[in-house]
Amino acid sequence: MTRLFFTLLSLLATAQIFAQTDLKQRVEQIISTKKADIGVSIQSSGTGETMDIRGNQHYPMISIFKFHIALAVLNKVDNKQLSLKQKIFVRKDELLEDTWSPFREKYPKGDIQITLEEALRWTVSHSDNNLGDLLIRLAGGVRAISNFLNDPSFIIKNNEEEMHKSWDAQFLNTTTPNFSTRLLDDFYNGKILSRKSTKLLYEMLVETSVGLNRIKGKLPKETEVAHRTGSSFTNKEGLTGAINDIGIVKLPDGNYFIISVFVHNTTERYKDGEEIIADIAKAAWDYYTSGIAGRR
Repeated sequence: MTRLFFTLLSLLATAQIFAQTDLKQRVEQIISTKKADIGVSIQSSGTGETMDIRGNQHYPMISIFKFHIALAVLNKVDNKQLSLKQKIFVRKDELLEDTWSPFREKYPKGDIQITLEEALRWTVSHSDNNLGDLLIRLAGGVRAISNFLNDPSFIIKNNEEEMHKSWDAQFLNTTTPNFSTRLLDDFYNGKILSRKSTKLLYEMLVETSVGLNRIKGKLPKETEVAHRTGSSFTNKEGLTGAINDIGIVKLPDGNYFIISVFVHNTTERYKDGEEIIADIAKAAWDYYTSGIAGRR
């Protein structure tokens, strides 16, 4: 009985210590030894809690901006300026070779018609750079996308082709972790697009086929995550400019949390850079599923 009493007492003390360690402290522990500039923003739908680390600092978006492109295009769909069913002719000379393009791998000869909805799916779910640039043109160019979102925390100057021209060019499109989290929350709650367009884009984000070792990496396999990743070059000195992921994570109780993590200028191995994001997402998951969240 005495041993059981002390065991229970020890477990209670451990739980109390865990409860006193809030999410921000746990995330700071994760990133404290990493060789990278890391920005984090997390927001809970259930408790309303928010936390950030360098949340208002600008970080390069890389392919994160395909979410913003899709918002601008679908806004035009909602306003009847574009149609999801309209046909788009993709020319062979638009399928640049020195870039990530699953569409080009499937249709190397190009000169093919697809619908706008298919172009969105290739861009959002599969992160196709060539189709992303096609959508930028349909949206009216990077300035039109900038004007649509109209916030100093979102800066877009280059398309994908231009980002590939030099090391520095990939860093001209920037945003902040806090803006990314707020934008995802506004999107999910139907404040930006129609209900139909919101549902469609959310499904495309859930179907994301790249960056699966980031936010989703250490969560339970059945967890629904709607996310958009961004990945830069690694130069010959071993410096990776950006490993990003922003997303909406559904919790077992029906609530969700939104997380935005930007890993910038890291000399960690690429897989270790991705694991930073996975560890932060897992810390948030544990925090919000433990019953600790909201208790002070």
